Amino acid sequence: MAARDALQARLEQGVAALGLNLPVGAVTRLLDYQALLERWNAAYNLTAVRDPAEMVTRHLLDSLAILPYVQGSTLADLGTGPGLPGIVLAIAAPGREILLVDSNGKKVRFLREAIRALKLDGVRAVQSRVEDVEGRYECITARAFASLADMLGWGGHLLAPDGIWLAMKGKRPDDELAGIPSGFVLRETHELTVPGLPAERHLLVLGRA
Repeated sequence: MAARDALQARLEQGVAALGLNLPVGAVTRLLDYQALLERWNAAYNLTAVRDPAEMVTRHLLDSLAILPYVQGSTLADLGTGPGLPGIVLAIAAPGREILLVDSNGKKVRFLREAIRALKLDGVRAVQSRVEDVEGRYECITARAFASLADMLGWGGHLLAPDGIWLAMKGKRPDDELAGIPSGFVLRETHELTVPGLPAERHLLVLGRA
């Protein structure tokens, strides 16, 4: 149990550093998610991050860093992998309908087990290419799975007219800005500081032009 206590302390310190107020029980559920991911990862290789403490930093806190920018009652997380940031956001800010999209069958099987085990209401996972998904979402998240041009080219149809697209990147992708498709515009850029992560993180907020 000592290991879990250390992870909880790391997570709670990070949440405090981010200035977030999470719902009662959210830290416990986030650690349950981390433990489930760690267990499945041993067999299914869902993430290159294997150290539990690094999972807290690189997965949980990295996802939580965008929470202040998430809005709307519907969210689609494209190229979600093992649920990043989608499952983290579902735990930290429950109450919205969330669609998790990934083309990898193993990852979607894990997502469905996580949704069941963590009792995540309003969250569903679909195995699909992004361009084949239907619907309109008030918020779309995408964690560095493609260039801005490709992200919006494949998934732009999913963005509601007044919706926002939150593109999570490492270094500020200035070289990608010229490739933003017509019909979309960069509204804001935020430099994020993820507690314990000595790497650049940027959030690009895009919308319909």
